[in-house]
Amino acid sequence: MPRREFEGIVVSDKSDKTVIVRVESMEMNPIYKKFVRRARKFAAHDELNACKAGDVVRIQECPPISKRKKWVVIT
Repeated sequence: MPRREFEGIVVSDKSDKTVIVRVESMEMNPIYKKFVRRARKFAAHDELNACKAGDVVRIQECPPISKRKKWVVIT
């Protein structure tokens, strides 16, 4: 099974080797047929501490690194 990938914006880089990435998606409301913007935040592993707040990055699913980190930054 392929690993999931998302693209998002880094909103926090305060932790060591961890960044918080905000991923936005558009979903249609089933009743009103209007598109609604949804956002989720993921904790991702950044081995080199290269990402800064505001960067656009891609994250990929990986085996659990800690309780909250199940994603790794690939670009």
